[in-house]
Amino acid sequence: MATQAKSIAVLTSGGDAPGMNAAIRAVVRSAISFGMKVYGVKRGYNGLLHGDFEEMNLRSVSDIISDGGTFLYTARSPEFNSPEGVKKAADMCRAKGIDGVVVIGGDGSFRGARDLVGEGIMCTCIPGTIDNDIACTDFTIGYDTALNTAMDMIDRVRDTSESHDRCSVVEVMGRRCGDIALNVGISVGALATLVPEVEFDYQEEIIDRMKMAQATGKKHFIIIVAEGVGHSEELTRRIEKDTGIESRATILGHVQRGGSPTLRDRVIASRMGYHAVALLKSGSDNRVVAMKGDDIVDYDITEALSMERLFDKELYKISYKLSI
Repeated sequence: MATQAKSIAVLTSGGDAPGMNAAIRAVVRSAISFGMKVYGVKRGYNGLLHGDFEEMNLRSVSDIISDGGTFLYTARSPEFNSPEGVKKAADMCRAKGIDGVVVIGGDGSFRGARDLVGEGIMCTCIPGTIDNDIACTDFTIGYDTALNTAMDMIDRVRDTSESHDRCSVVEVMGRRCGDIALNVGISVGALATLVPEVEFDYQEEIIDRMKMAQATGKKHFIIIVAEGVGHSEELTRRIEKDTGIESRATILGHVQRGGSPTLRDRVIASRMGYHAVALLKSGSDNRVVAMKGDDIVDYDITEALSMERLFDKELYKISYKLSI
């Protein structure tokens, strides 16, 4: 019979994302409802290495569900990225009597959890990253909020772009993944959306399309660029030189990470948090919690990390059909 966790810890690692606090809350309250002891670990794996634990109770997570960021904080830990560091973290867990750890973060955080499992500490993982770049899940915690934040900001940029007959080139986050750019591009009616997954022809897909739109009476333009494509300032200068249209670049940056999570992110985070604890309670570990359709599922961590993320090229084609 699998060993059931009786005392667990929860930590957030990697970049912060709206909804992480909702996930922490769900982990803490689920664990307590199962009769488990639960600790919050401050500053991710760095806190795990140095014993920065705090025992949590029901009131420890009151009124955090609507807060952005992570109240447990997050930090990089070069020391943890070594066999010695992982062993030290595992020994610290054993010294505290901790059987299992719930890790909220991205794929780098999941690799750390897998290493901890190798040292005898049960782990389950929850995908928390605004980029939506975890292949095993349809949605990551924070993604929906980032979409809505970017859309709201670009709507504001469009107001001034329209007032001045300008072209606004707006860079959104997404170093390896164009999901934010694609969906935001559709939502704001962008003329063109540039993503890391698809090569683009500058003349055909920007300049020629701008001229086509001008011929129908359009005078202002929005172009969305994913962070992984970059060069937004350079692209802006080229557009102004080649078209004569006044152009401005706006890089939204880390504003997309902040803010109160949307209802969708709060609910997804709560469901994933509960599932992660239920797995540990039942003796299942080395799992990543994921969302497929409307269902919460889980995968072996190694299997999850090996999955190939598929970009929605059909939706990308639709975005271009609608954008002139």
